[in-house]
Amino acid sequence: MLEISLRSDARKARVLRGHPWVFAGELAGALPAGADGEGIVLRDSRGRVLGSGIANSGSQIVWRRYAPGQRVFDEAFLHEAIARSIARRGDERVRRLVWSEADSLPGLVADQFGDVLVVQTLTLAMDRRADAIGRILIELTGAAELLLRNDAPGRKYEGLPQEIRSLSGSLPEPRWMDIDGVDYFLDLANAQKTGYYLDQREQHRLVGSLAKGRRVLDGFCNQGSFGLQCARHGAMEVLGIDASGLAVEQARANAERNGLPAKFEVGNLFDYFSTSRDERFDLIILDPPSFARNKGAVDGALRGYKELNLRAMRMLNPGGILATYSCSKSVSREMYMEVLADAAADAGRRARLVSSTGQPADHPVMLGIPETEYLKGAILELE
Repeated sequence: MLEISLRSDARKARVLRGHPWVFAGELAGALPAGADGEGIVLRDSRGRVLGSGIANSGSQIVWRRYAPGQRVFDEAFLHEAIARSIARRGDERVRRLVWSEADSLPGLVADQFGDVLVVQTLTLAMDRRADAIGRILIELTGAAELLLRNDAPGRKYEGLPQEIRSLSGSLPEPRWMDIDGVDYFLDLANAQKTGYYLDQREQHRLVGSLAKGRRVLDGFCNQGSFGLQCARHGAMEVLGIDASGLAVEQARANAERNGLPAKFEVGNLFDYFSTSRDERFDLIILDPPSFARNKGAVDGALRGYKELNLRAMRMLNPGGILATYSCSKSVSREMYMEVLADAAADAGRRARLVSSTGQPADHPVMLGIPETEYLKGAILELE
């Protein structure tokens, strides 16, 4: 195997503390010829092996660990690692199967929706082996089709093109699928990311269980998952708001399909809070898209989160519940909880923490790799 070493003065390199990434400036020289897209051994300045990782000189992250020792990055490794990843999941037919560095498969994401797998290859090494990965996944799951959703913006950082294709050559048709007792119309080839936000399934169920007899506002409702679970569990009234007309159209179709009394409207939630100040709810859900794509955007994101939660708190009846989330990986849990405390103080409300929420087991968080923890939230009861 090819090898590279850390610089002798790279004493603060996170890889020395178990992190799986190395940046170009931390290496003692350039990557050797032929390393791009392949496995390469990393040593420290004393010659000790730090692991085997995939390389890409065209990326800011030039090395990503996939094994702690010396291990060839071949189809045998991929089969073993993917099988191990799937074995850690439950036996549901809607689930995340592989999640990148958290499963020692950097740049590979795979979700299962019944007999269809949706896969993203986000690093050069994984992309070169996409067809082999697809065959392995189908063999291990028995799925009928695999869709490569390689239209993620992050691929540009690895020098990869945007594409959507399937192993069979035909894109899967949109379909209805039952997820936790609610039918959803899933257009896996065209919806956001891999087609459905699997990371919030547990929260959809939990928040729904709190909704009986309550008037509910589902902010940033997307396909309506929170609101539909609330309606399913006996909410008195459900209103969902999203800026995407397509998302609202899908949410309405989902409500009609399930016979659930939930209304969905196109709109900007900040504007709704400004123009509907006299409205009151018993349960408000805030699940916005990321407010901070990088560390430089954190301060603005925190201001946005505070304003959003402040307005929601002012609209809640006494004893009302706020289910609030952030998927900004650059915003830590501590930052977010401080934002919520500040918002409650400015709203003149006492907030009791009912539950501190995070990622489900099929989106594991790895100690020492903060990038694997992006989703955090809280369920609060407002006095």
